[in-house]
Amino acid sequence: MDAEQDTLENPFNMDEGCTNCPELCETRTSIAHGYGDVGAEFLFVAEQPSEGADRTGVPFTGDAEGEKLQAVLGELGFSRSPPDSERPDLQNVFLTYLTRCRNPDRPPTDEEVLTCEPYLNAEIRMINPEIIVPVGQRALEALAIDYTTRRPDSFDVDEEHATTIRGRGFELVPMVELDRQTDEQSEAFVDHLLESVFARDYRQTKGRRGR
Repeated sequence: MDAEQDTLENPFNMDEGCTNCPELCETRTSIAHGYGDVGAEFLFVAEQPSEGADRTGVPFTGDAEGEKLQAVLGELGFSRSPPDSERPDLQNVFLTYLTRCRNPDRPPTDEEVLTCEPYLNAEIRMINPEIIVPVGQRALEALAIDYTTRRPDSFDVDEEHATTIRGRGFELVPMVELDRQTDEQSEAFVDHLLESVFARDYRQTKGRRGR
C-alpha cells in the first residue's frame, strides 16, 4: 500500500451516497467504489459489482467470483489475504468497476456506464497504472475506446484473454469474465503475467511519468 494511504477502501473518498442512477439506487445494497493501492501499477476493471461485492461494498469479494480473482491476486503476489477475505490486504493492485451499483436482474445500461465514467476516469488518472486488466467483454470494449487505436467491436475477450494489447499510455491484459472463467484460463492468465509482463522492466516508466 502507498506510504501516504490511510485506507484501501474507497481511498479517493468518492461519493458513498451517489444517487445519479435512480434505478440502481433502488436495487443496490451498497456502492462498490474502487479498492486497493493508490500507487498500483496494475488496475483490474470489471463491468459491475457481483452479488458478493454488492453485499460487501468491496470489488471482487464476497462470493465465488471474488474468491477466484483473489486467488489469482495471491498467486501474483498482489494479495496477502486468504481468497475469501472481504477486506483483502492488497499491494500494487487496484480493483474497480465501470459501474458501482448492481441491478441483479440486468447488466448496466450504456447511460449508467456513462454516468459512472467520471469515477473510473478519476481513478485511472490518479493511480496512473502501467497495466489495466479489463475483466470481461464489456469492460474490454469500454476501455478500448480510450486506450487503444482499434475499434472496440474488433475485440473478443476469449481470444484476447491472457495476452498483452499495446494501448495509448497503458497496456491492456484482458481477462475472461470470472463467472465463466475456467481453472485453465486462470492459470494461463497468471502464467502470462509472470512470464511475459513481470519479466519486462515496466516499472522504469512509472517514475518518469507525471502522476
